[in-house]
Amino acid sequence: MAAVVARDIPRGAYVNLGIGQPTLIADHFEPGSGVVLHTENGMLNMGRAAQGPEIDPDLTNAGKVPVTELPGSSYFHHADSFAMMRGGHLDVCVLGAFQVSAGGDLANWHTGAPDAIPAVGGAMDLAIGAKQVFVMMTLFAKDGSPKLVPECTYPLTGMGCVDRVYTDLATFALGADGVRVLETFGTTVDDISARLDVPLRRA
Repeated sequence: MAAVVARDIPRGAYVNLGIGQPTLIADHFEPGSGVVLHTENGMLNMGRAAQGPEIDPDLTNAGKVPVTELPGSSYFHHADSFAMMRGGHLDVCVLGAFQVSAGGDLANWHTGAPDAIPAVGGAMDLAIGAKQVFVMMTLFAKDGSPKLVPECTYPLTGMGCVDRVYTDLATFALGADGVRVLETFGTTVDDISARLDVPLRRA
């Protein structure tokens, strides 16, 4: 999934990668892509994950994963980072999700369960501030229930904000004309449609 998302991010875009699976995308950009990665903890032009002797415990992404820095990297206050996120300065953000609705609503900070630990982070700021919102998630939860749904049943992070959903089985584009399947992986549109309550259109 990470490689597919990286392939679809425009050259030269300013991009925030959310905590969790989206951080893996940093390892898949081609040299010279010009993509500038932003982290909400205060860094621009972040590189791939650090390995071995590259690891600096003071140089991490927002998920506390050690990362490398590219030429021209810069560092700034957390408040300045959020000003970038809220001010429409990011071209794309990639977030994980518990649910995404056919209308583009996003639920990714709380399942609503009484014993669940909320994880707001900067997701709400990114969901309304980035020019495009991509979601990277498995299409089905561990219990087999769909995560692409007609309406979210979990507390919302943002309304009508998701443009595209990348999953292990297919990539979907969300818009005024409904949910379009852009590509599938090891399955068919008919098989996926049979497991979802969301009407699907072929690209």
